[in-house]
Amino acid sequence: MESFEILCGIAVVILFLYYFLTSTFDFWKSRGVPGPQPIPGFGNFKDVMFNKISSGDYLTKIYNTYKDEPLVGIFSIKTPILIIKDPNLIKDVLIKDFTKFADRGLPIFEKTEPLSQHLFSLEPKRWRPLRTNLSPIFTSGKLKEMFSLMSECADHLIQYIEKISSKNEPIECRELSAKYTTDVIGNCAFGIDMNALSNEESEFRRMGRKVFALTWTRILRIRIRQISPWLYNMLGYVLPHTDVTRFFTRVITENMDYRETNNIIRNDFIDILRELKKHPDKFGDFDLTDNLITSQAFVFFIAGFETSSTTISNALYELALNQNIQNSLRKEINEVYVKYDGDLIYDNIKKMSYLDKVFKETLRKYPVVTFLMRQSITSYTFDGTKVNIPEGQKVWIPVYAIHRDPSIYPKPDVFDPERFNDDTMQSRHPMSYLPFGDGPRNCIGSRFAIYQSKVGLLKILRNYKIETCEKTPIPYVNDPRSFILAPKDGLYLKIIKINQI
Repeated sequence: MESFEILCGIAVVILFLYYFLTSTFDFWKSRGVPGPQPIPGFGNFKDVMFNKISSGDYLTKIYNTYKDEPLVGIFSIKTPILIIKDPNLIKDVLIKDFTKFADRGLPIFEKTEPLSQHLFSLEPKRWRPLRTNLSPIFTSGKLKEMFSLMSECADHLIQYIEKISSKNEPIECRELSAKYTTDVIGNCAFGIDMNALSNEESEFRRMGRKVFALTWTRILRIRIRQISPWLYNMLGYVLPHTDVTRFFTRVITENMDYRETNNIIRNDFIDILRELKKHPDKFGDFDLTDNLITSQAFVFFIAGFETSSTTISNALYELALNQNIQNSLRKEINEVYVKYDGDLIYDNIKKMSYLDKVFKETLRKYPVVTFLMRQSITSYTFDGTKVNIPEGQKVWIPVYAIHRDPSIYPKPDVFDPERFNDDTMQSRHPMSYLPFGDGPRNCIGSRFAIYQSKVGLLKILRNYKIETCEKTPIPYVNDPRSFILAPKDGLYLKIIKINQI
């Protein structure tokens, strides 16, 4: 009898757990939204959670499976997520009805992850005033002021390549590019010489790697955060802060204090943060804490170096595979140099139309952020449909899948910069190209990212020829463990010195 009671108890627990894990699984069916059958405990993300497929590749699979559907419903464990495919509905979410989707729906853990309170994740209440006050650092006027520093860092990059290419060995271009972009961010935004190119032991570069490194400890933290956010938040009272958090908090605080004490003004990102700290009254009824301020510097650093370095290395990869495109681009670069007597200034970059096409096609084929996230802040019915979603509903826009859609971009695996000539661009829906997002919550640093990437690329191509080698990954395989789009085992290429014109 006792054994029977134990078995009954176990059965009740299993049934309760099953009910709990599947209690939301009729959410999309009841709204008439198609989607794949979820699995209890995983939803539709089992292969993603076990690092068998990247998020971008998985969403592309969903996108193609439901080819003619404007909306697709999936589940992350048991949380319903709406995939938006129709470009007009995407425009409604990002632009037309932005006020109803102003939140990204990302959790913020002030104790466990003090530096998670940044512009990318913040809820609308704190995001709006911060976005308004941080935007001036990214104007074209500010970029012109920074341009000479960018160019100087690119010259240091060429000197570094000179040293390593003489060994005649394959070069891992993601790490190479990351050292360059780390130095650009340091000099332009923080007034700090980060020495990533000149010092192999640069602490900033080491911390930059740590931010994106997926150790088992990091993976465990991520899984706890996904499965039980409340438990993860509670762990903030007992878990020590990570090396990354301690490092950036110390560096930014010391930098701001040093400038204040010595009356140093550079009119850069750090100085804007100093002004915010002096005038907290601009932000209404929430506290402008030290962690909130430091978080903005932290996200600008990690987003600024990693996204641009990935784009530079992806561009070099495609140029190595497509020598005719590389030759055409180098020809344009040399012609502009000759025309302006080698005086490369901010306005000259705009004259390089083919460079712009190559850059855009790189981000078409390899958008660093493979999907955009939004969360409804009120109930909402999608235009032209009967689909209604409640407040707090997560919606995703599958950028990578859209950029690889053959009905929008014929032969999407082919690298073709001419997709971005004026006539072809105007024939496409504006929501079919979203490497920086769109609408009020697009990437605040997109202009900065574009210029630091282009300057790095043109200086490399003016001095070096890029070729594939025995270690070059062909085909390119997306790393299933990476948060952003990245190659599985790095991008190794051969870099050969050429004579300048």
